Amino acid sequence: METFGQEALISLLSHVFFITVTWWTLQAVRLEVIFKPNRIIQARVFYILLTIAIGSLVSNFFLDYLRWSRQLPFLL
Repeated sequence: METFGQEALISLLSHVFFITVTWWTLQAVRLEVIFKPNRIIQARVFYILLTIAIGSLVSNFFLDYLRWSRQLPFLL
């Protein structure tokens, strides 16, 4: 039962970390040029959704890699 709590904590921290890094990284990209003028709210929502999508994908990749590396000893 204790490992479930540890995995949950690692997953939460991983998602928050990678979403934060993705947000910071997307600040360097000028995506607002693809939006129509005076569509500030839509642009911000797009940034948020894009950040969550990319951050979650990267975090899931990291967590899968971590889980698979822990399972390798059971191969032998």
